[in-house]
Amino acid sequence: MDNYSQLLAFLGAAEHGNFSAAARACGLTPSAISKLISRLEDRLQVRLFQRGTRSLTLTEEGAAYLVSARAVSDAMAEADSLAEAFPTRVSGTLRVHTMTTFAKHQIIPWLPEFLAAYPGLTVDIQVGAQFIDQFDQGLDVAIHSGVLPDSSRIARKIGQSRWVICASPTYLARCGTPTQPAQLLEHTCFSFGFSSVWNTWGFRVEGQAITVPVVPKATFAQGDLLRDLALGGAGIVRLAEFHVGQDIQEGRLVALLEAQAQDSTEPIYMIYTNRKHLSPRIRAFRDFLEQKLAGSPWNTR
Repeated sequence: MDNYSQLLAFLGAAEHGNFSAAARACGLTPSAISKLISRLEDRLQVRLFQRGTRSLTLTEEGAAYLVSARAVSDAMAEADSLAEAFPTRVSGTLRVHTMTTFAKHQIIPWLPEFLAAYPGLTVDIQVGAQFIDQFDQGLDVAIHSGVLPDSSRIARKIGQSRWVICASPTYLARCGTPTQPAQLLEHTCFSFGFSSVWNTWGFRVEGQAITVPVVPKATFAQGDLLRDLALGGAGIVRLAEFHVGQDIQEGRLVALLEAQAQDSTEPIYMIYTNRKHLSPRIRAFRDFLEQKLAGSPWNTR
């Protein structure tokens, strides 16, 4: 039996003055209460009660121990009371890792609303193009797209987005609009500077899947730099629709070769460590995010 059970038995006996009444209050037998207190006295190497025929009297040492025992019991009760609110209280710091473009275009627009809804919460958003498992360093949530590495983490699909080849009207007016995938080789193109399926420009021509070996004029680690080049009329890029969908909708960019485009829909996942006993701050963030993404025109989920 643990030390805390011994302490509770002692408190019950001190309050009720005999083993029988303490046993009823604790839901134990008088024998069990007696054994717990005996073990406590053996552990402390001191007698806590003078045992009479029908009653117990605290010794001087027992009276001194009672003060500390009550303090421990009160502290445990306070801790339990605080813990009871954990399943519903959204507070603390939520640590999120996601793609820079997703943070900028899909989280930042509604983040002030989310923080206003949960004033006890702070958010630490870290960004990077590729998923890195940092949960052992305190990360709560990761949001990434595409094929994830095998792991024991929970990956919840929260949406999906196409990849779109696009350029600005200014560039197309100056250099012409490609009507066949092979014509991309004659144009100025930009892509990511790391090995990724995001750099595969795939199409379906006459029922056959092909890949155009685009040679980029420049490469970048961040999709927003590619978007900036495209918006500035420098060339053609291939980016996620969650990133450039609004630009296309409002005419700043034009989607190219849509009829020949290979199906390039890519899932977007929220990744966390455990499905059971999910933290209230993670649950609140997940639900808020899914609500916002549900109304996004690019989300084909």
